[in-house]
Amino acid sequence: MKMTNVTSPVPSTSHNTPTSVSRLAQKETSSDYAVLKQQLKQQGFLNKQPVYYTWRIVFLFALLAIGVGILLLVHITWLQLLDAIYLACVSTQIGLLAHEAGHRQMFHHAWQHNLVSLIGGNFLLGMSATWWNDKHNRHHSHPNQLDMDPDIEIPFLDFTGTQALEQMSSFRQFLVRHQAFLFLPALMTVAVGLQYQSILFLIQKQAKYHALEWILMVAHFVCYFALIFSCLPFWQAVAFIALHQSFTGLYLGSIFAPNHKGMVVLENESNMDFLHRQVLTSRNVHAHPWTDFWYGGLNYQIEHHLFPAMPRNRLKEAQQLIKPFCEAHAISYHETSSLQSFREILQYLHEIGAPLRFPSQPKQKNIN
Repeated sequence: MKMTNVTSPVPSTSHNTPTSVSRLAQKETSSDYAVLKQQLKQQGFLNKQPVYYTWRIVFLFALLAIGVGILLLVHITWLQLLDAIYLACVSTQIGLLAHEAGHRQMFHHAWQHNLVSLIGGNFLLGMSATWWNDKHNRHHSHPNQLDMDPDIEIPFLDFTGTQALEQMSSFRQFLVRHQAFLFLPALMTVAVGLQYQSILFLIQKQAKYHALEWILMVAHFVCYFALIFSCLPFWQAVAFIALHQSFTGLYLGSIFAPNHKGMVVLENESNMDFLHRQVLTSRNVHAHPWTDFWYGGLNYQIEHHLFPAMPRNRLKEAQQLIKPFCEAHAISYHETSSLQSFREILQYLHEIGAPLRFPSQPKQKNIN
């Protein structure tokens, strides 16, 4: 894993203190970012895409209807289990759509995005839209930053290399010691974890549409379990649910993990400017029609983090401007294959667990 601390060029002045130089560097990169944003805006990259997203909504609802139709009409066990995996893929794609609604990429009015978030997130997935937006906005503001990015606060595993290993319980030490091998199986719990956190959030906090979110969440679980158990024998229904939830989690995890895991981890007090923070903590996966579909555009993670409101269908073209921009400003732009991204993640997790396997080995260091 590359952990290079890159700073923007600063004019050489003998009277500048380190603090003033840092402020000059941040001012310069902020100005450069503003120029880039204006260029993208003038070329229409940040324009809403209502036609594109209307088509995607209709398409995903059609795919969902096919999966539900198979559940209702087909009585062959192995086809039903395949249908569970198929519906896991559809559920994940709906989750990606709700994610884009949360970023206000689609339409011109806030209520339209809220509608997509509530139906797609709360009703179809059983995940609170308010909870997700709150969590995800904090992640975007401080990606891979200790105590500030909720996405690196993962139960049981250690994604930062900063935790006191000797203070962990013996069970936790066992998990961290072998976390590179446990990582992929752990991804299968992601969907259930998101649902659990959503329910906990609605119990503990007041959401914007609190009553409506609860109604839609309860409706989700009632419809979900009633539909499956009414169509399938008990143990086949249990197997269907287990497959659907685990493959949804695995698919979601396969999208989220390459974005930042194994990239630069910033200290809590880091004053790294916005431009460097977003680029250095993110990893892109090479563009291809298949990866563009599988990742829902999040394989362009650098572009997405620099401009979260940019619609999915404009990210690939925007990369042709943003990548050269980063290279021209000596900002490390990390892009790799899907397979290599997981190699990097697993190697990183393996290195974090090394002090527990080899107590004399130093821990991973982070960047200020």
